[in-house]
Amino acid sequence: MGEQTATFEQNIRRLEEIVAALEKGDAPLADSLALFEEGTRLIAACSGELDRAEQQVVKLMKGADGAPVELPFGEKEE
Repeated sequence: MGEQTATFEQNIRRLEEIVAALEKGDAPLADSLALFEEGTRLIAACSGELDRAEQQVVKLMKGADGAPVELPFGEKEE
């Protein structure tokens, strides 16, 4: 259980490496498939992290008294 979870930025860097390796096209088919599988797992992890971050984002707007009012992200101003 001492395994450290990669950060979002580390996952993105690894995805860039995978894309570059697949674009070269010189890896054996089995290696390309393994890279593709790793890439799809990384995409899912990054997507989940982005979803969680989006849920935490708060949009600020001015209330009737001019003070900032917090609205959940995506809620429209009237």
